[in-house]
Amino acid sequence: MAEGSNGGDTPKKHILLNAFDMSTIGHLSPGQWKNPKDQSTKKRKLQYWIDLANLLEKGDINALFLADTYGGYDTYESKLDDCIRRAAQWPMTDPTIPISAMAAVTKNLAFGITASTSFEPPFLLAKRFSTLDHLTDGRIGWNIHDERYHAADEYMEILYKLWESSWSDDAIVADAENDVYFDPDKIRHIVHHGKWFNLETRHICDPSPQRTPFLFQAGTSAAGSAFAAKHAEAIFVSAHSPAVLKPKIANIRKTAEEAGRDPSSIKVFATFTPIVGRTDEEAIEKFKEAQKYASTIGGLVLFSGWTGIDISKIPIDRDITVDDSTEAHKVTSMMSAFTTTSEEIPKWTPRVVAEKAAIGGLGPVGVGSPATVADEMERWIREADIDGFNLSYVTTPGTFEDVVELLIPELRRRGIYPEKKEDYEPLTARGKVYGKGQSKLRSDHFGSTFKYDVYKETNGHVVSEASEAKDV
Repeated sequence: MAEGSNGGDTPKKHILLNAFDMSTIGHLSPGQWKNPKDQSTKKRKLQYWIDLANLLEKGDINALFLADTYGGYDTYESKLDDCIRRAAQWPMTDPTIPISAMAAVTKNLAFGITASTSFEPPFLLAKRFSTLDHLTDGRIGWNIHDERYHAADEYMEILYKLWESSWSDDAIVADAENDVYFDPDKIRHIVHHGKWFNLETRHICDPSPQRTPFLFQAGTSAAGSAFAAKHAEAIFVSAHSPAVLKPKIANIRKTAEEAGRDPSSIKVFATFTPIVGRTDEEAIEKFKEAQKYASTIGGLVLFSGWTGIDISKIPIDRDITVDDSTEAHKVTSMMSAFTTTSEEIPKWTPRVVAEKAAIGGLGPVGVGSPATVADEMERWIREADIDGFNLSYVTTPGTFEDVVELLIPELRRRGIYPEKKEDYEPLTARGKVYGKGQSKLRSDHFGSTFKYDVYKETNGHVVSEASEAKDV
């Protein structure tokens, strides 16, 4: 990661900041739609996304990270009614569609989009992300969403074959005299017959600036950590305490190193909701104002949906445990994070969850002046070994405006955020994280073993060195 100087002191690591949003009304602070300062009900209008992109570009934010979900949260009281009633991540529109419009009004902002390997075949997903990578000049990242990690691992192999193996870099001939634009001999027909998927095709889209989009992965369960150590370039995590995260992050980095990857190349982003004022007192007033509009039930709906725990059935002051979760499709890492105690939260009860769930989605909330919030962010960086934050909002665009106008100048003063450059050269999503010149997968990444010049055909079937490598 890029380094910053602090008045001659030892150079400091630059913090990476993503804005965290979702194409829905109640993201991690349900109920704020009632707040006159909030614009979240306008997300079904394209202008909301254009205005947000312009704001984030102004602040030199690394990326807009867009979460997604494919169904309503019906664990709370065993029905969907309160999810709908409180607009708790309901309804949900497709986050990929506004990307082209946002890319058209920016040149440096990257976009991380959640998409599930469960709901569409790999051929179609590969086509969509190649298209977006072309249209954004390489500013696309993909948050790989799937709890079925064995199937997802095979899914990833197919995508690497399509993105990395199918097309040679010199497949474009553009020979007007002989009426030849592409050379079919340089576009390989990939073959995959596996346990979960079967595919025989050429990739229908020519290589985009990054080929493979920058790869995010969320979750720190045992299976998720192994998957991340193998595939992820960045990991999105959520916990209420850096002490909860530290051993999980250390395990992912250790596993990645054992697989031959540079452990520092995996960038870890933690959820963080900043409430910033010009003074601590002003920020506290903003927090109190937000509490007036917070939907406690909406927050409990989200907690129950993430953990598989119907919190409505647990006595108000009884400890919540892992055994309370009865759903097979719970988010294991979220359940673990919110049933693990720490100095900050010595016990998890429905009363504690109700107090915290409606603002920030149970993640940390930093309230204070720019200096106070920056201190807290540096503490998380130091204690948990993270690289940056997915900054959630209380009100939109208000929280992001405070980040751009108040918080980032403080981070720059400390030498931990890059200075704004008017004449900078736009970078790809991967280049923004790893540095200029690194638009493709790093050589130590598993997907690099599928590159066109490495991938080999035998007896009509394509075989790669990667297919014989031991899984992480």
